Amino acid sequence: MPFFTQATSFQNLWPELSRHVHELMDHGKYSHGHKVAELEKTMARYTGAQHALAVNNGTDALVLLLRAAGLEPGDEVVVPAYTFVASATSVALARGRPAFADIDPETYAIDPESAAAAITPRTKAIMPVHLFCQLADMTAIAKVAASHDLQVLEDSAEGIGMRWDGVHAGLLGDGGVLSFFPTKTLGALGDAGMILTNDKTIGERAGILRHHGRMGRTVDHFAGISNLSGISGTNSKMDDIQACILLAKLTRLEEEIGRRAELAAAYTERLAGRPGIVRLPTVAPRDGVTNPVFYVYLIEVERRDELVAHLTDRGIGTEVYYPRPLHLQPCFADLGYGPGDFPNAEAAAERAVALPLYPDLTDEDVEVVCRAIDDFYSGNRS
Repeated sequence: MPFFTQATSFQNLWPELSRHVHELMDHGKYSHGHKVAELEKTMARYTGAQHALAVNNGTDALVLLLRAAGLEPGDEVVVPAYTFVASATSVALARGRPAFADIDPETYAIDPESAAAAITPRTKAIMPVHLFCQLADMTAIAKVAASHDLQVLEDSAEGIGMRWDGVHAGLLGDGGVLSFFPTKTLGALGDAGMILTNDKTIGERAGILRHHGRMGRTVDHFAGISNLSGISGTNSKMDDIQACILLAKLTRLEEEIGRRAELAAAYTERLAGRPGIVRLPTVAPRDGVTNPVFYVYLIEVERRDELVAHLTDRGIGTEVYYPRPLHLQPCFADLGYGPGDFPNAEAAAERAVALPLYPDLTDEDVEVVCRAIDDFYSGNRS
């Protein structure tokens, strides 16, 4: 049982996908073309974004968002210590400096009080990361940011479908991103990403930055921005074949989000109160209406690495999110952090493991995984 596969669902998608691919072939432009424009318009409608900008991957989306938001060399961005490395390396690639904060141990999102403590006179923005199944506490983060006149730039790479009082992830601050990496809730067949914002200046600058600083694409929301010419950009245009895949998969997104919720509920019912389980996913009550979307089903367990080896021996794939917190990564050693600085992040890094969760998974698969976990903690490892 792999940690992730979409073989069955992809076979069922072929009729819709083939229609988009045939239209692409007939049109003849395969990068940054009309299927990418169609995806942008579709995603703008789905999310409510005034600017939905398709780019090459989620990391590029973060870097371009930071640059478009005006990050200057040496500016600091507060980032959680427990997240994928791109949340912090994007700041460095945009010539800024990450400043780490601890996480809420229940939700794995940035802890607002720890974020506030990380603010210095050089701080430009706070980057909350919406991890695994729910949004960070955006009400508290917005208050911290407002009190220090900071931007809020969301790493909402995992946030497709998540909303706060009807506002989609990535649009609760000044801007955000989506990743369409194949394992994501809405995944392509390779790397792809998107910038979301309702800020006109950020949207226009990001559109220029992703295409070598050029303004040459004839899409309505790029018209009339000659005053921004001369910006040094990069090549982060999305391929239209990925747009075709995403357009086809969007027709099944809500159905697949529902299936993920069913599988998560099955895991929770089966694993609740079992020996060895330290923590199951908890959806935090919020000051506002939020909805969980289970991209990852993450648990914390005793003897995590031994359990992973046991499940691997049983043919069950897992993923460790994340084996070392960012403040202890060698690439950030010059920032001066050390063990014990962010205890919640360090505890999660030692105990957390993700179980298989994707629409092709069956209820019987969930039972097989849970039975293998039971066997490990009962001593039955045959």
